[in-house]
Amino acid sequence: MILIAYIIAVFIGITLGLIGSGGSILAIPVLVYLLGIEPQIATVYSLFIIGFVSFVGSLKNLQDGLVATRVALLFGVPSIMAIIIMRWYINPLIPNTICEIDGFILSKNLLIMLSFSILMILASISMINKKKEIVQTTKVNNFQLIIQGTIIGLISGFIGVGGGFLIIPTLLFYANLPMNKAVATSLIIISINSLIGFISSTNSIQIDYKILIPFTIFASIGIFIGRYLAKYISNEKLKPLFGYFVLITGIYILLKELILHN
Repeated sequence: MILIAYIIAVFIGITLGLIGSGGSILAIPVLVYLLGIEPQIATVYSLFIIGFVSFVGSLKNLQDGLVATRVALLFGVPSIMAIIIMRWYINPLIPNTICEIDGFILSKNLLIMLSFSILMILASISMINKKKEIVQTTKVNNFQLIIQGTIIGLISGFIGVGGGFLIIPTLLFYANLPMNKAVATSLIIISINSLIGFISSTNSIQIDYKILIPFTIFASIGIFIGRYLAKYISNEKLKPLFGYFVLITGIYILLKELILHN
């Protein structure tokens, strides 16, 4: 199982390198189902893995001047604040057993996995659907960037996702960025958000670095492979295929969690 998990870790990095998002969509199911890590802890591990790998992928983008720094700050600062609020103040208030109805127990771990599976399904639909070209604004919408940054930060903090599939459309529409800059800026936002989320959670859990570090290294190798393959593989052709995989995985997690906990 560990060997399979490390192989998938490489694939997670490749996905980030190719399409600039989707890494955490794969990371959390692997951590939970293959490595047997509790969902609450898996969200923390995922934040570190995606944060570090995204940072590695951002280095070349920073060097090439593809990162829109002002936009990253407008979106990133409220997003970071939202993550800290979620990890420090809101998460601890959620009880391990939220409610029980006719023998059905809604636990915190179950809520995380159900929320994650629903997010996967929604993300997959946006990947599968061939969108018409986005009509971009002529100027940066500062207010919308702040609002979207806050909302995505809360989601990232709770579920442990980088949120690239949410961030990129926001940057395209509200920041008027071309696709290459939106992907590059998204990666640096993901890296900062995720690493801040991880740091803000380390005092509440015991981290097994013997699992976390090798997994992260393999995923980091994958992002270099993904960046190389991106020269030859069309992002638009790959996204729908990945979307179907995410859809199937999301439905599987939803059914598995509901059946096991019903």
